[in-house]
Amino acid sequence: MKIISWNLNGIRAVAKKGLFEKIEDMNPDVICFQETKAQDDQVAEVLNELKGYHFYSNSAVKKGYSGTAIVTKVKPLSVQPDIGIEEHDQEGRVLTAEYENYYITTVYTPNSKNDLSRLGDRQNFDAAFLNYLKELEKKKPVIVCGDFNVAHKEIDLARPQANYNKSAGFMQEEIDGMNNFTNAGLLDTFRLLHPEKTDAYSWWSFRGGARDRNVGWRIDYFLISESLKSQLQSANILSDIHGSDHCPIEIELK
Repeated sequence: MKIISWNLNGIRAVAKKGLFEKIEDMNPDVICFQETKAQDDQVAEVLNELKGYHFYSNSAVKKGYSGTAIVTKVKPLSVQPDIGIEEHDQEGRVLTAEYENYYITTVYTPNSKNDLSRLGDRQNFDAAFLNYLKELEKKKPVIVCGDFNVAHKEIDLARPQANYNKSAGFMQEEIDGMNNFTNAGLLDTFRLLHPEKTDAYSWWSFRGGARDRNVGWRIDYFLISESLKSQLQSANILSDIHGSDHCPIEIELK
């Protein structure tokens, strides 16, 4: 089972850059998208031509903003948008597909913004989302993937000292939020298999040739329930695939 997660920064924009060909090359069983920046009918308009997959989306109330989608070869048993808390369910940030042996949840965590004006909102979301995942986990294991908008450790960004407690994405409050996920038994698959790998990033600023110079951040994750640990075969960052300011990330389970 190959599962991919990718923040597209606009599904319609990436569709013009060969999205279907990229999906065909990656050949995932499931691909989870974040930041589709499209309403459900617009997502459908893009994905209707994709052969061999079922697709589901969750769009924000605000048009052209946020949004998530799951594209899957095997039809899920059920699909559920959001987390059931109105203040967090306006932006299409969460979508969960239930399969026989686990749930797959895709998430686009709120960005705290450059002026940190959404840091409090983001902390509230982190706590509510973790509670949601732990409720799911009472029924079956979870695989959660997406853009968590935080570099967890210094190893996860190119310039930790310059950004620590100064920049959205590497504030201590955000790091604490990610600590809460991992302390609750959700395993960071990439660090599980590559504990000391450096220069491994999934997002780069569009400014200053950051991607060419690999001045990046690892802010996209696959977290899995402890019970799935023995099934994890690989966890990779597909940094050679372009089309967004993020690159896809991937896990394989046996």
